[in-house]
Amino acid sequence: MKAQDIRSKSPDELDEQLEELTKEAFNLRFQKASGQLENTARVRQVRRDIARIKTIAAQKAGAES
Repeated sequence: MKAQDIRSKSPDELDEQLEELTKEAFNLRFQKASGQLENTARVRQVRRDIARIKTIAAQKAGAES
């Protein structure tokens, strides 16, 4: 996911996407613990997407105040 795509979303859409990625991260950790994880690179990708969304959401919140 690119930062430009994230910046074009509304704060509500960002919250929704963040919740979805958080659930996916949990599921990936669970799969890793049980030995069923096939795509290990996805864990890193999801973590970075979560950080990207949080960063841009904080920037938007700071710009509003």
